[in-house]
This record gives sequence, structure tokens and C-alpha cells, in this order.
Amino acid sequence: MTISRRSLVLMVLITLLGVTFAVVELPGRPAQAATTMRVLAISVDGLSVTAIERLGPGHLPNIYRLMRGGASTREARSEYEQNVTLPNHTSMVTSRRITRSAHGHGVTWNDDRSWMTVQEAAGHPVSSVFSQVKRANRSSALFASKSKFGLFDRSWPSIDRFVVDSDADLVSRAAGDLATNKRAFTFVHLGSPDHYGHRDGGMSAAYRDSVIRTDARIGRLLKAIDSSTTLKRSTYVILTADHGFKAAARDHGAHLYSNYRIPFVVWGPGVRVTRGASLYRLNPDYRAPGTTRPTYAGAQPIRNGDLGNLALDLLGLGPIPGSTLNSTQSLDIR
Repeated sequence: MTISRRSLVLMVLITLLGVTFAVVELPGRPAQAATTMRVLAISVDGLSVTAIERLGPGHLPNIYRLMRGGASTREARSEYEQNVTLPNHTSMVTSRRITRSAHGHGVTWNDDRSWMTVQEAAGHPVSSVFSQVKRANRSSALFASKSKFGLFDRSWPSIDRFVVDSDADLVSRAAGDLATNKRAFTFVHLGSPDHYGHRDGGMSAAYRDSVIRTDARIGRLLKAIDSSTTLKRSTYVILTADHGFKAAARDHGAHLYSNYRIPFVVWGPGVRVTRGASLYRLNPDYRAPGTTRPTYAGAQPIRNGDLGNLALDLLGLGPIPGSTLNSTQSLDIR
């Protein structure tokens, strides 16, 4: 058990007084992980639900394997404020909304600002799934295809391994890491669909081909899990996206259904198989949004920002301090 300096001082003072005591963790600091489970989070940058539906299981066998063998919805949402890569990924790992003045993380830019941290953007300390995993004496890794994810490495030195590489090489390195390290949390960002969506347009031939290649890369990660009995019994996979892409469009910033509509899939031991039924059926306290873009008032849709607290819940850990998305860890996958 790791004892903080404050706890140690309290122990010494109380011992001098001859009083029986119990060490209590400080607020926001989780106890050591109660399980040896693992979570692999995969975010496919710019993955359109339309592409998933049109390409189908013949072209996307691995994505459909996760959807058919786990709990999923094709009607999750990006954060209300923006359908943009870095702000939405920051929400995924902090389980906070974007707007700084509303207890959000404050990351509103989408380029590589090597002088910035999430804490500077928010104006106060911000915890993440990475920092909570470290406080539980377990390890984490981040594999990203864009250098701007260095923001996370600067903000949370608790990330044990940080890699930026092309999608193909990234997946090889992540698969090797899964097979050789007992990390509690691994985050893999695959950026190819976003690249081709911007270059050639959403649902263009190049975009569709990139989604097919991405599916094969997801398959390599699943193969690493399948190759180990221990990993098969202990690993959850969460698959989502930061935003979608409107057909023929080369941008995703507008608040259009194709842009804010994203998938959210949870697969692994004990996950209830929905077999095409929506993840909303397991979660009646969440509201299926139809084609709308709900605000943060009232019953919520499932959002990609739920990811951080869901991952910690699957690891047997409490929520991220200060988080506002799935902060009660009520998203049910069993």
C-alpha cells in the first residue's frame, strides 16, 4: 500500500498521542486496484457510422466481431461543444466536457502546442484515467498517430509508455506491448480515416479503404489478445471515435448528424451481448438521442467522454476526481 506524505505525518502524530488509527486514502485517490483486469481503448479518428453500416461485416469483420460479441450502440455522441479530435480525446481520458467555465478541461484547439498542458487549459489540476491508474500502482500506455497527443504525455507523466507512429507501425508496437506487459490501461489512437476524410472527403473510395485497413489493424490487436489465455480472460476492449464524417465533406466541424454520431462498443469477459440491440437497452437511465445533439442538461446520451470512467470501473477503480461524464460510473455493460 502506498502511503502519502500527509498520511505518514498523521500516522506519526497519532502514534505519539497513543491513539489507535486507520490509514485512509485522501479524497480522489483510489485504493489499490481490486482486480487484475485490463482495458484496451481504441479510438478510430473520424470513424463514420455510415461507413460501418455500408461496408458491413464482409469488409469490417473485426469491428463487427466486437459489436456482435459485446454491448454496443451506433448512436453515441461526441461532446456537445465540438466534433474535433483533440478536444474530444481529452474528454475521453478525463471524462470532462470541453468548456472550461463549466468544469471542463478547456482544450479547444486541435494542433500541436508543445508549450501547453491540460492543466494550463483548465486553469487548475485535472486528473485523468492515466493518473488514476498510476495511483493504483498499475501502468498505462498511449499509442497515437498524431504528435499533438504529446499534450497528454506532458499533462500526465504517469503514462508509462508514450508512442507516436504511423498507424501500421503503431499497431505492431501496441500489439507487442499488450503481449509482453501487464498494463491496466492501453489507449490506441488510429488516425488514418481522418486523414483520408480530410484529403478526399468522407465516404470517398480512399476513406472507405482506410476504414477497411483500420479494421484489419484492430484485428491485429485482437489477435494479440486471442493468443494469450490470460489476456482473453482479463481484457476489455472499448471502441469508439472522436467524430464522424459527412459523405463528400472534407471537414467535420459543423454540427451535423454525420459528424456528431459515433459508435461506442464494449467487448470482453462478462459483457452482456446485445446482438444488435442498442447499449441503451442496458442503460434506461441514458437517453437514446435519435438524430439530435443533446446538451448536458437532463438524461444523457452515451458519449465518448464516458470512456475514462467506464475503463476505471472495469478495472475496479473509482471515478476520475472532478469528472462530469459518467462520474457515477453508472454506464452498465453487464
